Amino acid sequence: MELSATSEPVVTQEDTQVEVGLDLQVGTLVLTQNGADLAPYHALVEFASPREQPWTAQQVKFSAHGPGGASVSLVVDLFSDACDGLRDGIPEAIWQVVALAATSVGDVGITYAPPAL
Repeated sequence: MELSATSEPVVTQEDTQVEVGLDLQVGTLVLTQNGADLAPYHALVEFASPREQPWTAQQVKFSAHGPGGASVSLVVDLFSDACDGLRDGIPEAIWQVVALAATSVGDVGITYAPPAL
């Protein structure tokens, strides 16, 4: 592959976000929405650090098998509608998914060392 690049990229947004994907073993988590059981196989947890504040989880997007094996998605917003705190009623199992995602990237104290070139 032939590729060249020049300059240095600059991030302009104040709200830094990271998404962490987890492949879930089917059958280890069941989500029920409107009476239908969903079997998640993937979770994408979105973390943010607004204005250099501590990292916090904002949202979890699940990909799941629904009734009859159909693929469905489910988004769980972790903040209240007013964004003034955590949403009430989030099941403990979803917080466990968030904890697994955070642990998988060093509690979102993400560390990275560029390759030696």
